[in-house]
Amino acid sequence: MTMRLLPDVDVLILMATALASKRRPATLTGIVAAADLIQGAIPFIDKLGDGIRRLSSLGLIASAEEGYTLTPPAQKIMAAQPKKAEAEELIAAVRESLAAYRPTGEYATVVPSAEELADAILAHKADKKVAGKNMLMPKPKPDRHFKIEGRWRRAPGTRGRKA
Repeated sequence: MTMRLLPDVDVLILMATALASKRRPATLTGIVAAADLIQGAIPFIDKLGDGIRRLSSLGLIASAEEGYTLTPPAQKIMAAQPKKAEAEELIAAVRESLAAYRPTGEYATVVPSAEELADAILAHKADKKVAGKNMLMPKPKPDRHFKIEGRWRRAPGTRGRKA
C-alpha cells in the first residue's frame, strides 16, 4: 500500500473540524479557533482554503446547513485515534491515517472564498481578545507559585502539656 504525502495543514484542518463540530456543524470561525488551539497558530488564508478544498474533494469534509461537518469516513479516522495521546502524537497518528485513506468516489468540492476565510480569522482574533467569549480557547492557569515557594502557612502548634 502506498502512502501519499499531504500537507500538514490538512491534518490540522481535519482535527480542528472534528473538535469544532462535536455538537453542530462547525463554522469557519470555529475551525480557525480549534486550529489555533491545537497548533498555537492560525494557518494562512490560502493554506486554510486549499486544505478545506482538498479534504472535501477526498470526501472527508462536507458542507452542512450552516458550516462544515466530518463525513462518515472522516469520523472513522478520528474515532480510531488514541484518546489520551499528546498533541504531537495525535497529529502523527492522524497524518498516517490520512495518508493511508483512499477515497471511494467523487465528492463535491467545498471552496470557501478568501473573504469568508479572512472574516473568520478576524472574528477569531477579535473573540480571542474578549475574555470568556471563545469556548475553544484554553483557560488561563491560576498563579500557584505562592504554594510552591517555601512555607506559606504557620507550623502547627505544639500540644499543651499537663502541668
